Amino acid sequence: MYNYGSFTMPGESGYEVLTLQLAQKWGSDVIRDCDGTKLSEQLLSAGMDVYSTICIIREHNTFINNHPQYQQQVFLESERVLATNQDVSIALFNGYFTRQFSVNKDSVSYWQVFDRTTNCEVPRNNWSYSDETNSVRIHGAVLWHHYSVNFLAFRIWEEINMYNHVTNSWEKEPLKQLDPRYPEVQAYLRNWLTTWCEEHPETDVVRFTSLFYNFVWIWGSDERNPFLFTDWASYDFTISPLALEQFASEYGYRLTSEDFINQGYRNPNHITWKQKLMDYLWFTNRFVCSFAKELVDIVHRYGKKAYVFYDDSWVGMEPQSEAFGTIGFDGIIKCVFSGFEVRLCSAVPGKLTHELRLHPYLFPVGLGGAPTFKEGGNPSLDAQKYWVQVRRALLRTPIDRIGLGGILHLTEGFPDFVDTIADIAKQFRMIKDLHTRSSVYKVNLKVGILTSWGKLRAWTCGGHFHEHPDLDLINILESLAGLPYDVEFLSFDEVTKDNLETIDVLINAGFAGSSWSGGDHWKDDKIVMTLTEWVHAGGTFVGVNEPSAVQGYANNLRMAPVLGVDVDDGRRLCHGFWKVGEEASKLRLDIRKKEGVYLIDGETKVLQAVDDFAVVTQRSFGKGKGVYLSEYRYSPYNTFALRSILEQGIIQENLFCTDNPLVDCAYFPEAKTLVLVNGSEEKQSVDVRITNGMITTEVEGFATALISYE
Repeated sequence: MYNYGSFTMPGESGYEVLTLQLAQKWGSDVIRDCDGTKLSEQLLSAGMDVYSTICIIREHNTFINNHPQYQQQVFLESERVLATNQDVSIALFNGYFTRQFSVNKDSVSYWQVFDRTTNCEVPRNNWSYSDETNSVRIHGAVLWHHYSVNFLAFRIWEEINMYNHVTNSWEKEPLKQLDPRYPEVQAYLRNWLTTWCEEHPETDVVRFTSLFYNFVWIWGSDERNPFLFTDWASYDFTISPLALEQFASEYGYRLTSEDFINQGYRNPNHITWKQKLMDYLWFTNRFVCSFAKELVDIVHRYGKKAYVFYDDSWVGMEPQSEAFGTIGFDGIIKCVFSGFEVRLCSAVPGKLTHELRLHPYLFPVGLGGAPTFKEGGNPSLDAQKYWVQVRRALLRTPIDRIGLGGILHLTEGFPDFVDTIADIAKQFRMIKDLHTRSSVYKVNLKVGILTSWGKLRAWTCGGHFHEHPDLDLINILESLAGLPYDVEFLSFDEVTKDNLETIDVLINAGFAGSSWSGGDHWKDDKIVMTLTEWVHAGGTFVGVNEPSAVQGYANNLRMAPVLGVDVDDGRRLCHGFWKVGEEASKLRLDIRKKEGVYLIDGETKVLQAVDDFAVVTQRSFGKGKGVYLSEYRYSPYNTFALRSILEQGIIQENLFCTDNPLVDCAYFPEAKTLVLVNGSEEKQSVDVRITNGMITTEVEGFATALISYE
């Protein structure tokens, strides 16, 4: 009964026999085209529903070549040049991959030149631009100061297409991208999509490869630093002169290039945005969602469904925003490497089909250039390793579909991969069926995650796990993705007595000044007071790395009196420190020490220490407690320990959990079924605590096991 359905596969013209064989083996009910592939009439009529992939802003080179002013743009900062005389010449594109950009020569009025030594803007009459040399000359520069230019550039090669060309040695014409902010482009795209729908009667689902604006990916010219800036949720690629003028008209003030360049730091997801940038986010969100609704309405008029890919050009649609719900998408698709990405997809509200695209992608090489479907690759093992992370989260939240993408014929010569995907598809259908028959058992504990972003960045911390593996919060989210708790994401504006009333444990994790720990939000005394009162009344505050960190107060960590620890930045060099004496504890996390952490008094219990530095502490505070961790890194063993920390003193009887960190379990009471999943390659023995005793069993490597239990 688990051999068919809920699986989307790529097809490929010229490989009809292979496609149909794999469709049968994998139980595919949907076929899709993919990068560089097409579906033949034989595949279109094979009895599967058809997804057709469109990227609405690319594959319009003819129109763009005739209207280059409608290409997407970005503010760039030139290299910083030292003034050794009073005339300084700055070449705009030094260090950049010039095939990605060209100067918008008509936008000089939006440019700015800065003395980066003083961070003061250079007056406009002190510099000039030469379009022949693509350089700016500064007159009257101050000797030994550094200068740079903020300038507006067209993006002349769509970044995902650029990556695919480089990765797969494509020889096709590079694709450019349109900016739908312009009314002329909107009219063109409406007509284009209408024609497309008329010409594709066989299509059941139009799969938008996201919408309009790609995550930011700025390439460099030196192979030692090929990617100068990358961020999953930056809004740098949404900029245009028209957007800036419309924003000024709506908000009554003007944004400048420096608002986006931000002293060279730009505005990644990991720093707390200023109000100007938040205004711009919501301004962009309203436009993206309103025009997306027009396009989805066209698709619906032709009797087709519209799904959107939650990657690539997703910026602006903000799936957790109210505006996203007005678009009318029928489904959302998320590519996944890890468990938290499953929760990210599932958390998107609305009556949507939630679908996952599994990895590895069917390309010759994977991320980082490692071989996948070529000599030296082991895609079967890759698939299993990704799957065991994804599966942990699937036990906790329902997902409707899974699938693959890429070039199907690359699977030839990798029969183990084909068999692995067939087994994964069967496991998925089994788990999906359990979710349709029963809710999943949850521990009576609610975890809150406190960040600057709140729900807007629920279940994410900036792209995929491998992009920022050292961020504490992304590691915490990966652990929580497979744990049996309700998890709620709170912004600092939502720190109120009423909102905290339902929270048992509140986690604040990140480096000082980050959007994850909160930065200047901690200057609000009311937030500190509210949280302190909440802990004193019985709450548990868990701080990781530099929680509540902001300078200018008696403690560098504003919640230090609750946590019992603070972080010295060197100013306490002459002060005495409490000796770190480790308490007797079974708790052991594989984490490193953090230099500067010290106990504020003798009341804090050190549960774990490394080199005389406390790395795990606990402090009673009224009826509640503060818990500090010097860092957090995801692993099955650390997840096991984290669960003990979160539940200690709150959960009296820990049911439906295992004694083996490598084996996760979930109980579906209405289906009378206990599910055990082995995240390791080796067979594992496991004891599972149930209401009337213990179940002892073994689970094969990577396997899923079902046990009937009432």
